[in-house]
Amino acid sequence: MNYAAYRHFVLVLAAVVLAFASPSFTQEATKGGAADTKKSQQKESQQKSSQTKSPEATKTSETSSAKPKKVEVKGVIAKREADSFTLRDDKGSDVVVTLTSETQVKEKKSNPFRGGKNYGTTQLLRGLNVEVKGRPEGNGVVAEQIKFADVDLRMASSVESRVTPVEGRLGETETRLSQSEQNAQRLSGQIQELSSISNAARGGAKAAQETADAAITGVNESKEKIGQANQRISATNERISSLDDYDVKKTLAINFKVGSAVLSKEVQAELDAIAEEAKTDKGYIIEVTGFASADGGEAYNRRLSQRRADAVVQYMAENHNIPLRRIITPFGYGEKQPVADNATKEGRQQNRRVEVKILTNKGLAETAKAAPPATEPD
Repeated sequence: MNYAAYRHFVLVLAAVVLAFASPSFTQEATKGGAADTKKSQQKESQQKSSQTKSPEATKTSETSSAKPKKVEVKGVIAKREADSFTLRDDKGSDVVVTLTSETQVKEKKSNPFRGGKNYGTTQLLRGLNVEVKGRPEGNGVVAEQIKFADVDLRMASSVESRVTPVEGRLGETETRLSQSEQNAQRLSGQIQELSSISNAARGGAKAAQETADAAITGVNESKEKIGQANQRISATNERISSLDDYDVKKTLAINFKVGSAVLSKEVQAELDAIAEEAKTDKGYIIEVTGFASADGGEAYNRRLSQRRADAVVQYMAENHNIPLRRIITPFGYGEKQPVADNATKEGRQQNRRVEVKILTNKGLAETAKAAPPATEPD
């Protein structure tokens, strides 16, 4: 290479270096890099937006496919209709349960090794303790499945067989009372007629006067008979109205050991005494309620209190032949309704109890009082 060529090569290389180092080249390179950065940020923003929308779409899909709400209620059948019944829970609230052709009525069995029984809706009787599962509709429930224990069905059947004849007799009594009132009205009209005849006869002769006096005497006797009949009707109405009312004659509270539902000898003696006393009363029923202290869990204490109440009912039925129709369905309240403070040992001991009450029918008691005493023949 000669000197002239070498010089030319050096000048070209210097021009290239100056061109890359100029401000315009630097600005263009900076703009190009900023554009690339902006495009990258836009692409990441689109990816985040698609990821944000995906959970919302999934949530909307899950909401649209949510299953209908189910409800479960427990209580006693208080009123029975053709296609429905009124259920009263342990808080005293009433729920209307609707029956359909798809409603299943099954046994709430305690033995897991045998199949449960299937029942018809006609066996849903008043006083039956049931568990209802279904869907809400308005203020009520459309039943899909109803379960109850076989012992509760037998008890409800016994109560129904006793209540239905009483209701029939009440209807007959009301009919007779209505007829008596109609007869009293007709008799009152006859009295008015007799009074008119008596007033007309006063202007006649002595014989007519005597006839009038006799008629007045008959009117007075009729009024007395009407008054006596009205008194008997009022007394009968009061007795009928009080047939559904009961007085608490005696209350017995028995206590248990912690976690136990076993009846001690002392407790059995107390139950013997109250059972024999109940048999001497007319129209009595026995109410048995179980309770527990706060020593264990709430669910366990509810089951324990029910076992205690059932133990008392079983002892009285087996050892004193107390008919089941005379015993109200026993109920365990668990820790509810304590009579003492569960924070102390003495309080918890008092709360581990079963209360037994003898109730007497007001209407039958008043009937016994109103009945005239029997007289011996001469």
